[in-house]
Amino acid sequence: MTASQPVILQVKRRFDASAERVFDAWLDPETAGKWLFRSEEGEAVTGRVDARVGGSFAFVSHRKDGDIEHTGDYLEIDRPRRLVFTFAVLAFSPEYDRVTIEIARLDKGCELTLTSEMAPDVFAEWGEQTRKGWTMMLDALAAQLEA
Repeated sequence: MTASQPVILQVKRRFDASAERVFDAWLDPETAGKWLFRSEEGEAVTGRVDARVGGSFAFVSHRKDGDIEHTGDYLEIDRPRRLVFTFAVLAFSPEYDRVTIEIARLDKGCELTLTSEMAPDVFAEWGEQTRKGWTMMLDALAAQLEA
């Protein structure tokens, strides 16, 4: 991230599933490959996850116009409450966002709050697409958990 103050982008989603199921869906490569970083066209995703603080992940979306790698490092893992990681799509920008996933238990299910901290120039170019992308992915996660 650049030295300037990051721009905060936030997306919230309620799930009928337990906090544990929602949390685990982020760190299991087989499950995550079914919803995380998929495009609207639904291309296949392959992934690698080293789910530990200091570990990393890489998911490759296989698209008609070429493969796109989504990568990052895990900074904090506190199951089932909080997950923090860096995130980048280096094909589009050398900048890494900082993404925080917070999951709060509800009487029925849970609520996930995703906070992405982006460099101002990255937000200016990719902010709205990023919001739409995370929203689409969280909807896909809900559908995956209901399946």
